[in-house]
Amino acid sequence: MQYLKLDISEISQHPIAAKELVAFAGNCKMFLFDAPMGAGKTTFIKSLCQFLDVTDTMSSPTYSIVNEYNTKSDVKIYHFDLYRLKSSEELFEIGFEDYVYSTNYIFIEWPELALPFLDSYLRIIIQIENNKRYLCAEIIKSS
Repeated sequence: MQYLKLDISEISQHPIAAKELVAFAGNCKMFLFDAPMGAGKTTFIKSLCQFLDVTDTMSSPTYSIVNEYNTKSDVKIYHFDLYRLKSSEELFEIGFEDYVYSTNYIFIEWPELALPFLDSYLRIIIQIENNKRYLCAEIIKSS
């Protein structure tokens, strides 16, 4: 099992961590973020978007459920926040499967309801230990 652990305690560490995370992910473009409220999921996703050359203004999709960002390379990034959803049926209703089968990057905060739709993904956990934040990542592939 491949595993990555990066210190992201300081915002200044985010650009390097974003580069390392994208390299670690390889062809995997489905990133699932698991962390408690306020741990820095959205902040780190903004750093990832900057690394991927997003040309749009980035914001949290808490109320819109999904934000779409364009990049300089014409790749799209879909940023989901599933915190307010109550069932995977709601995901189905918004056409989540169409996003999953695209070749674009997908970043999901609060991803529990999305798991039944996914075969493989990059699981990212932000841990807080002794006033430091660590981004831990592993690639998950179902058999």
